[in-house]
Amino acid sequence: MRKRAGRVFAVRYFQTKDGFFAAMKNNRNIRLMYAIALLQGMVFYGPIATLYRQAAGVSVFHITLIESISLALALALEVPWGILADRIGYRRSMILCCGLYFVSKIVFWQADSFGGFLAERLMLSVVCAGLSGLDVSILYLSCPEEESHRVFGIYNNLGMAGLLAASAVYAVFVGENYRLAGLLTVFSYGAAALLALFLREVRSSQPRPAGHQLAEFKVLLGQLVRNPRLLFLVLGAAFLNEAHQTITTFLNQVQYTRAGLSASVIAVIYVVMTLLGLCGGFSARLTGWLGEKRTGAVLLALAAVACLTLTLTCGPVLSVAAILLLRVCHSLFTPLQTTLQNRQVRTADRATTLSLNALLMDLVAVFTNLVFGRAADFALPLAMGFGFALCATGLVLYLYSQRGSQRAD
Repeated sequence: MRKRAGRVFAVRYFQTKDGFFAAMKNNRNIRLMYAIALLQGMVFYGPIATLYRQAAGVSVFHITLIESISLALALALEVPWGILADRIGYRRSMILCCGLYFVSKIVFWQADSFGGFLAERLMLSVVCAGLSGLDVSILYLSCPEEESHRVFGIYNNLGMAGLLAASAVYAVFVGENYRLAGLLTVFSYGAAALLALFLREVRSSQPRPAGHQLAEFKVLLGQLVRNPRLLFLVLGAAFLNEAHQTITTFLNQVQYTRAGLSASVIAVIYVVMTLLGLCGGFSARLTGWLGEKRTGAVLLALAAVACLTLTLTCGPVLSVAAILLLRVCHSLFTPLQTTLQNRQVRTADRATTLSLNALLMDLVAVFTNLVFGRAADFALPLAMGFGFALCATGLVLYLYSQRGSQRAD
């Protein structure tokens, strides 16, 4: 699942406690949110999500088409969801999202055609739009401000722990029984929906009018267009993000089966790939050694090499190595590009500006998903070649965005 949080207007959820929100300590909320994160991380079909759909007769292009439609709908629903959440409260919004999340997993478990999987993703779009910034706001308003960083870290780690546990269960016990993996996921999401009922309400005092936020959005969009260095940085990061997202989430499973790997082996690789996502913590050390400009350039170049390797080979060893390399490059690049984006913000509306950048990256994803899918249906190496083109273009854009940077080395 593509997890997106805190996009345009999600700032309505996340303000300082001295402003819109009153400080509130609620340990029960924190414990419940921790448990929900763990349970919703347990996607037992994660290692074979593409193979699951293909077994039901859905092509790679149709998978990416569904992903693009889902992402576009999620973006369109962000503002309406924000207005609704302000009206009905965060607790009810969280209950609605978790409940619909549960229903979507039932639909996925039973889906056997394009229409069934499309219905599941459309429901997921509503959920993702609703959860954008909502979960972190509940946590932030339920703990002392000085504890928020630690609480967020535990919350994110529990989601990953759930994913790792589910992947291990799949590798050891599930194997080729794809539908059983879907059913186990239904159970975990059902438990999460049940726990959401016991959350306590945390509210803002007075949300800003939507019209005011739309005006801010237009001003910030104009500023982004007039700042080519930031624009090219965002686009370069978006190209790497989408090459990584599509190849490590969808196309990798097709590449593995093409290389003759079994479902259990694929699940083990999935666990390793998930753990490699933690290497982003070493990004600052690498940047301190190589310098910012050089670090970004090396990572984008290596990502391009990984995609080129996947274009030219179907051997199991090189395929696995290239996909893991792409994962590492993305994990190390993400903290760097986040720092660079923050540094180039020249307005007090920092959260909204960064949300606008995320929106632009998501719009890129809507179109690249379709190209990846059509290319993969024609020939998998062609899709991997498109990933190479994205990373190479991202490298050029990144280098342009860093021209004249005083912290390049």
